[in-house]
Amino acid sequence: MRTRYNAGITALGGYVPDHILTNHALEEMVDTNSEWIVSRTGIRERHIAKDKNIATSDLAVIAVERLLANSGLDKDAVECVIVATSTPDYIMVSTASVVCEKAGLTNAWGVDSNAACSGFLYALTLGASLIESGRYTNVIVIGADKNSAIINYEDRNTCILFGDGAGAVLLERTTEDSGLIDNVFRTDGSGKEQLIVQAGGSKNPSSVETVTNKLNYISQNGRVVFKAAIEGMTQTCKEVFKRNDLVADDINWLVPHQANLRIIQSVGDILDIPIERVKINIDRYGNTTAATIPLCLWDYKNDFKEGDKLILTAFGAGFSWGASYLVWGKLREQ
Repeated sequence: MRTRYNAGITALGGYVPDHILTNHALEEMVDTNSEWIVSRTGIRERHIAKDKNIATSDLAVIAVERLLANSGLDKDAVECVIVATSTPDYIMVSTASVVCEKAGLTNAWGVDSNAACSGFLYALTLGASLIESGRYTNVIVIGADKNSAIINYEDRNTCILFGDGAGAVLLERTTEDSGLIDNVFRTDGSGKEQLIVQAGGSKNPSSVETVTNKLNYISQNGRVVFKAAIEGMTQTCKEVFKRNDLVADDINWLVPHQANLRIIQSVGDILDIPIERVKINIDRYGNTTAATIPLCLWDYKNDFKEGDKLILTAFGAGFSWGASYLVWGKLREQ
């Protein structure tokens, strides 16, 4: 009989740049005020990579280095690196390949996953599937984005929301009843225009015209995204509950994508999970896109105990959304 393998998170790493962009600093840049930003989004500050020479891969590499230092895992034991990002270093070269080179992961192959804010969850299940197949033992999954590279700091609707950062997890083979248990994911391409960078891809290549018209920056219909995010995240969480015979009281921690505090609170309320069991760090980081969930796991890793049941949920451009059910196992970290 074939052994059944699960993929458990056994180590974590995270990184945000040192420079902090506060709400009060934004007041000097655009027509906004800190009180309004906090009341509408819950964000007080975000970390920005001010050095233009710093790329998404650089953020990811630091997160990986911290993961490796915490885990004691030899670099040669890493077999695959999956990077979830919507701000790749290059269009043609995968950010994962750059991360492997910079981090010295010479025995690993790398690939990118682009599902915007849902990217980390999608990449997590891809990495878990490699391990569950029995072919791989150690896979690093990274969520990383340098959003400041695609933000128009004259647009008060978007510049208040986003920050830069990276989070990484080590998925390791286990025969224990822990790790990634189930996922429910959805996509709806008809929502693409509501949250998008219009130019820079094959449909609308960058040109003098696209740069002049600021089409290389994020644009968003906030009201539409807000409503769709609440509906999508709660619906997929409920489906995960049903498929796994779970009720709200079974869930130790809800770890949602950090896009807007009001979205987070609404999802928790609808699922009947009290705010004390919802992990939140949006006030300090803003929306770091694919990095929000791994940064939350990194920030709060000491709160998670073996056997804890976690629900991870996200919504992003695409539209893309979903929920994952994770049973926390034993970390390598001391």
